[in-house]
Amino acid sequence: MNDTSTTSSSTSAALPAGNRLAGKHALLTGAGGGIGLAVTLAYLQQGARCSVVDLAAAPSAAFAAATAGYADRVHYLSADITQLAQIDAAIAAAEARFGKLHVLYNNAAVFDMAPLLEGGEAMFDQLFAVNVKGFFFVMQKVLARMVAQGTKGAVINMSSQAGRRGEALVSHYCATKAAVISYTQSAALAMAPQHIRVNAIAPGVIDTPMWAHVDGLFARYENLALGEKKKQVGLAVPMGYMGAPQDIAGAAVFLASDESSYITAQTLNIDGGSVMS
Repeated sequence: MNDTSTTSSSTSAALPAGNRLAGKHALLTGAGGGIGLAVTLAYLQQGARCSVVDLAAAPSAAFAAATAGYADRVHYLSADITQLAQIDAAIAAAEARFGKLHVLYNNAAVFDMAPLLEGGEAMFDQLFAVNVKGFFFVMQKVLARMVAQGTKGAVINMSSQAGRRGEALVSHYCATKAAVISYTQSAALAMAPQHIRVNAIAPGVIDTPMWAHVDGLFARYENLALGEKKKQVGLAVPMGYMGAPQDIAGAAVFLASDESSYITAQTLNIDGGSVMS
């Protein structure tokens, strides 16, 4: 289905503290909660300075509590990534606080669904405005800064297993996440001469608070009891359960670190075996 899900294995755990990202400044979008917050914490645990961009005017209490021990290395910024001027302002504020950017974790996205013959223009416009336009211009503007500053940086774009295939009820969302994979490949080739790496992550069903919304939509369109779709998709994963945000965080650290210095133009599936490539 997509990259917003629930009911995970108890084996998922936070990364041990380390220095794999020491000295690096990361810009993270859509990081106010869920997967984005888990990646922010993992980056902080590995020594990065983090500029976190989300739509809310102020960070949530959960975000503030989770990052309280890193006040000197985390900076929250409110921005609407569909507005290019706000992207520019967020990047400028991030650089003013922590210096030049080394890593972009490009995660901000929205989800909606409807039967193919019922989805209207408003749904199409919103999904493509955030998931494609906003995603692309955040990436483009950060890459331009990296090129101008001579930074051999890393970009991690968030796709989804939904970008690997079509789904009858999720056509627009699937298309937006397929676009992320395509733009990742094109950007990686364009940036290779500058030694800037561009990769993507395609999560499967991951347990985040958004799954209550997703499950409700499926209940409506598939005539299911609340909670039933969530149960079904977890059992359908070859490993038998939904992932946790921490399952994405480890890969996001790896792709941001020098350990992946010869990896670019790739989309890594993290989905318990749902998609094989």
